[in-house]
Amino acid sequence: MAVITLTTDFGTRDWFAGTMKGVILRLNPRAVPVDLTHDIPAGDIRGAAFALAAAWRFFPRGTIHVAVVDPGVGSARKAIAAQTPDCVFVGPDNGLLSLALAGQKIVAIRRLENEKFFLKPLSRTFHGRDIFAPVAGHLSRGVPLKQFGPASKTFEKLDWPQPRRRGNRIEGEVIYLDRFGNAITNIADQLLAGTKHLATCEVFGKHRRICPLKDFYQAVPTNKPVALCSSSGYLEIAVNGGSAAKTLGLELGTPVVLHW
Repeated sequence: MAVITLTTDFGTRDWFAGTMKGVILRLNPRAVPVDLTHDIPAGDIRGAAFALAAAWRFFPRGTIHVAVVDPGVGSARKAIAAQTPDCVFVGPDNGLLSLALAGQKIVAIRRLENEKFFLKPLSRTFHGRDIFAPVAGHLSRGVPLKQFGPASKTFEKLDWPQPRRRGNRIEGEVIYLDRFGNAITNIADQLLAGTKHLATCEVFGKHRRICPLKDFYQAVPTNKPVALCSSSGYLEIAVNGGSAAKTLGLELGTPVVLHW
């Protein structure tokens, strides 16, 4: 059996995500499609890239990760599959796969150009169904990666914001908002070494707020903000029992400063 994860902005109201599963299972009835998420905001490549990067390592070795957030579908943008020692990533070459691939040894990258493995007729608006799902299905049956198209040495990378350390402060920003309204920043846990019990977090949303750095949500009273190291491996801004996004007016790009 082969595990195939699906990350899309298709939602679950329409037939799109389910149809991708049908294509995969028709090619390999023993495949195990797993919905990583289909609730990425429409066209949010960065959000999908973060979700995939946060989750891929928790799946079995050999998993095929399919990600489709593809505003450029039908255009000249490339489609790729990238193999690492642990898994294969399949999706549009628009930066979507770049965070998950960062820091990994890349064994091979192939441009998906062999139409033998596509559905016909090929839609210009649904490559999730006609290219990415069938490629994943064929890969799960043992078709070698090299058969899908020519080799590539590069892939598109997102322009990802990096935190800045200046003296006794780390400057970052919100990069992801989850369904609870928690705001995940680009400040990695490793940057907090030696400062965890000394630091406070300054958030510049609708109003400047100071959040204590704690270990869990209920370390502060109900409806109070808190900063903590999240399960994603990055600093998170939350409100105990509420939504940090709504309460603090946070959005993607909101500045966050950790100081001690």
